Amino acid sequence: MEENQALTTDPKFAELDEFIDNLPDKKGMLIGVLHKAQEIFGYLPAEVQHHIAQKLDIPESTVFGVVTFYSFFTMKPRGKYQIKVCLGTACYVKGGQKISDRVKEELGVTGDEPTPDGLFSVQEVRCLGACSMAPVMLIGERDFYGRLTPDKIPQIIESYRRKENKK
Repeated sequence: MEENQALTTDPKFAELDEFIDNLPDKKGMLIGVLHKAQEIFGYLPAEVQHHIAQKLDIPESTVFGVVTFYSFFTMKPRGKYQIKVCLGTACYVKGGQKISDRVKEELGVTGDEPTPDGLFSVQEVRCLGACSMAPVMLIGERDFYGRLTPDKIPQIIESYRRKENKK
């Protein structure tokens, strides 16, 4: 009972409920609802998946199956700025692992966990589709960096920190 009370008082759940309640037809909207939930919460923990299953009147196993099938959904917290470092063949050969190592060193992380301030997380990916600019990384959905060297990483990361400090 306490869990349900916490859910109903959490403004993030209220925002998700409003989104779901305003859908003209809930049938077939699971992926859209999951995208919205991940936008609101930053990730899709078990309690969010449970809540979505109840609101859409579908089995939790269906929600879990979709979350685990599609790579753009995550059940682990991610940073506000998600850094994807390419380790595909061209990038790897041209130093992609050194780029990834330097990013993690600058951020003080070892895996894909978010930084303590919640600003950054790092993910090593197999291809970003820009082999001619190897090694490359993508921050968020649009900020693309190519022909990287480890020495460029501190300046790039610092530009995002400055952006946050201006807010």
